[in-house]
Amino acid sequence: MKKYIIIVAGGTGSRMKSDVPKQFILLQGKPILMRTIERFTHSFPDIQIIVVLNAQYRDEWKSLCEKHQFNIEHTITEGGQTRFHSVKNGLALVPDNCLVGIHDAARPLVSYNTIITAFNTAEETGNATPAVPLTESIRFLENGENKAVDRNKYSIIQTPQCFHSSDLKQAFMQEYQSTFTDDASVLESIGKKINLIEGNKENIKITSPQDLMLAELILSQEK
Repeated sequence: MKKYIIIVAGGTGSRMKSDVPKQFILLQGKPILMRTIERFTHSFPDIQIIVVLNAQYRDEWKSLCEKHQFNIEHTITEGGQTRFHSVKNGLALVPDNCLVGIHDAARPLVSYNTIITAFNTAEETGNATPAVPLTESIRFLENGENKAVDRNKYSIIQTPQCFHSSDLKQAFMQEYQSTFTDDASVLESIGKKINLIEGNKENIKITSPQDLMLAELILSQEK
């Protein structure tokens, strides 16, 4: 099946304390978004790439591509009010009867194995979502009270989350709900079972200066 990846790049950099959107911050000399795109083209050279970007940053992105001589072909579409609406805008460019992955632009360290496994599993089962186990104790908080819970019953969810495009497009026809924390939760809301696969711990989402420092270290070790 033909493969598409929608990379959601709507961040503003507020938590990074940066004057530029976090997806444009340099990671070892190259904007994070470029490194993210490269992960997918290295995994599947013929994958179709859609980047969802706030309209105010399109000119800046174009300038960055020229500056870094970044020539990987991709399509830009406009971001929406929420992540749900941004993904929906991206899905409008995706045909039926193909595979589509949704990925956070600020996750440039997703492994090639995670990408390939996610798409292959989605092709076989209808969808796939990477997950990694919790390694620290957690507690449930409610109404000022808290209690210990079994961490083995919980997982940390990552991207790319991959789907048969027809299923995901059907799910995104409904109205936005605050319970939609990711794309798997949107699909789950129409009665579809979500299939978890093993993610990679290095696949962190860069949202703070500390995350950026860690990403620099991980990338240097990869090389």
